[in-house]
Amino acid sequence: MSGIDYETLKTIVNLCNMPSAVFSVEKKEDGTCGQIIMLATNNKFSMTGENVEGQSYDAKIPSDPNFEEILFKAAWNNEHYHAYVDTTRLYGYWTEDIVIPISNNGDSKVGYCQFIYSLYKELDSGKYSIISPDIASFVIRTCINLRKDEDFYATMATVTKDIREFTDSFAASIMTVSKDLFRFEIVSESVRNNLKSLHELFADIPYEVVESWEDLVSGTDCVIIRNEDDMKAIEKRAPEWVKTLRDNDVRTLCLAPFIHQNMIIGYLYITNFDIVKLSRIKDTIEMVSFFLSSEVAHHIFVEKLKTLSSLDIRTGVMNRNAMNSKVDELAMELRINHTPFSVAFCNLNTLRTVNIQQGHDAGNNLLNDAGKILRDVFKDDFIFRSSGDEFAIISTNSNEKSFDEKIKMLKEKAHDPDWVYFTVGYYTDMTEGNLHTAMRFANEYEQEFKEDFYYNHPDMVK
Repeated sequence: MSGIDYETLKTIVNLCNMPSAVFSVEKKEDGTCGQIIMLATNNKFSMTGENVEGQSYDAKIPSDPNFEEILFKAAWNNEHYHAYVDTTRLYGYWTEDIVIPISNNGDSKVGYCQFIYSLYKELDSGKYSIISPDIASFVIRTCINLRKDEDFYATMATVTKDIREFTDSFAASIMTVSKDLFRFEIVSESVRNNLKSLHELFADIPYEVVESWEDLVSGTDCVIIRNEDDMKAIEKRAPEWVKTLRDNDVRTLCLAPFIHQNMIIGYLYITNFDIVKLSRIKDTIEMVSFFLSSEVAHHIFVEKLKTLSSLDIRTGVMNRNAMNSKVDELAMELRINHTPFSVAFCNLNTLRTVNIQQGHDAGNNLLNDAGKILRDVFKDDFIFRSSGDEFAIISTNSNEKSFDEKIKMLKEKAHDPDWVYFTVGYYTDMTEGNLHTAMRFANEYEQEFKEDFYYNHPDMVK
């Protein structure tokens, strides 16, 4: 080993009463970080007693480009690092990390640094005194904004704008993720000079892309893309996401998860910042994300209560209570503004037969499949389960022709007399604006078709 002898390094780590290791950090010919080796470790570092000396650092610590950047700057730029990081999801503890430069004795290829860490079961707010005054001031201001008695979305918009300006990034966004509902929401956004709309951008991104982020952050407290090498590394694991980044000229990125009860409930998303300020940005984002997590968790809880109060669990469409409320609201709007609208009543004729002959578990599966079909066909419309086997559709954004096409599609998808079979009655109002009358006509037409179905299928239970 060139540079510093092993005995000196071993003495350095053994003098430390906390887990410690000395790393060698290679500088490649292009000036970037190369291989990182654990040259010397003390007994507390290995914990299990195995000898990890001489191995790559990721044999002991999860591979992390952000951590590599910190080690490289310490070994080659003489930069110290001290941070208190939320690693509870990874290790079950908070981690205090310290990285200290060590002179490389003029070696042009290998630099050295000492890594020391401590684990804490609970958050010690006093540890935040290690951050710079400007970051501490910003975090405090953010917490004050979060405590203001304002609308959640207005508060998040203020916080997001502050974060973008403090990090001098091009765009920042706060989003929530609902894994049980397979959806995400852009809660707030801030883009420099309002050059883009993140709401519009993410409208074209499927939930599966956002879902892929969970795997990316599983081994780290946040995902950082600093350069093209990082982009290519992420691309191997999430190619669809990286394609959207490239399409929108994203070159640097920080993605920090919001963790609540060991689950990811959202993200703080920041793009195109000055990489020179990365350490400052990372420290800021990690701490702000910690405080944002509780606010986001409360918001999701409230929204789920609202959703559950209006959702039919079996089918995933809105329930009768939601229908009564929405019909009254729409009826008033349509009387004032006579815009064309369409309504339909759809009867699931096979439900009673399946319940009796195959049992209620099969009936529940049938309702689930029927709900999926309705949500697929009428994805932009109001869908209600108006009674046990009856569903109502109200469309205010379809013309007569396009609604006819939806009805045709529904009949093609739900035409199995042994499973999902809908009879449908529908009506389009072009001028009157009377929703209740239109619903009565549609329901009467559906009743006629339902009788025809049972006449043609006498073995089915009415």
